[in-house]
Amino acid sequence: MRKKYFISIFIPLALAILAVVIFILKDPFPDQDEILIKYSDTSQNIPVIREYGLAIDSFIIHSGHIRKNQNLSSLLQNYGVNPRIVNNIIFASEGIVNLRKIRYGNPYKFFCSKDSSERVLYFVYEHTPLEYYLFDLTDSVRVLKQDKELQLSTKESAGIIRSSLWECMTENKLDPMLAIELSEIFAWNIDFFNLQTDDTFKVIYDRQYVDTQYIGLGRIHAAYFSHANQEFYAIPFIQDSVESFFDQDGNSLRRAFLKAPVRYSRISSRYSYSRLHPILRIWRSHFGVDYVAPIGTPVYSVGDGEVIETSYQSGSGNMIRIRHNSVYSTAYLHLSGYAKGIHVGKHVNQGDLIGYVG
Repeated sequence: MRKKYFISIFIPLALAILAVVIFILKDPFPDQDEILIKYSDTSQNIPVIREYGLAIDSFIIHSGHIRKNQNLSSLLQNYGVNPRIVNNIIFASEGIVNLRKIRYGNPYKFFCSKDSSERVLYFVYEHTPLEYYLFDLTDSVRVLKQDKELQLSTKESAGIIRSSLWECMTENKLDPMLAIELSEIFAWNIDFFNLQTDDTFKVIYDRQYVDTQYIGLGRIHAAYFSHANQEFYAIPFIQDSVESFFDQDGNSLRRAFLKAPVRYSRISSRYSYSRLHPILRIWRSHFGVDYVAPIGTPVYSVGDGEVIETSYQSGSGNMIRIRHNSVYSTAYLHLSGYAKGIHVGKHVNQGDLIGYVG
């Protein structure tokens, strides 16, 4: 029994000593080169700063803004781009970007090699704060249309009407385009040319940013309007890729007719049985509503229907008449012109562009 006990202790002890000896003999000290390699590996964790998808520390960068009457060809040649390559850029841009319509004041950047030649490798033209075009000149010329990363910030805003919705927005330092959005959402329920003092609104919406720069409104998440002692709610719902707005009971806000055929103008004369004619200076019936708006302001059909007349009349100028059903038809007078494709027999949908204010 004593012999077996000694053997059982000796075997695991010997194995442990052998493992330590092998470990020491195999690599008594880490190799110096290996230490350097491990150290260099940790440096790869440093983030690479990119702009337009390009690592900016790999280039010499020149930036500027398009000058008045400047064209892209002269700009590229000013930075040493060969005329042959400029022609290739023009050819590669067809169907992607119209180089003849680059905008005065828009920013651009040249990404050049770091050697003494400073050869242009990439050229970026910003068409909008969100959209840009990347011209890759490293090999064969490529032109890519890209979008910057868009950040969204959700905000809740409210206001009390004192004069107009537009002025309420500016007084509260809100984006005035929010007034347009609300007028379109509630276009079937509220006449925004007849808002009253102390009408109120609340809205939850997204603000869009690119590189911390505010570029405009995003999606409306919910809206509320109190007008003439009535409350209106708007909740968006997307079905078949189309977004529509509904009230708190699930009823669509869309109605048979819009409240007005134009956006944000001034009413000079309402529907009346007795109105002083502005030209003839006599009192006569006025079965319509006159909207004052700048020449060229778009005019929209207030409902679905068929165009039954486009004509010029001495007292009304260019005119369009639309039949909506067996009972209702609408006429749009004093137009400077008709929208493309508008003719007798044309079917139009509610909100379609039909003409322009004259």
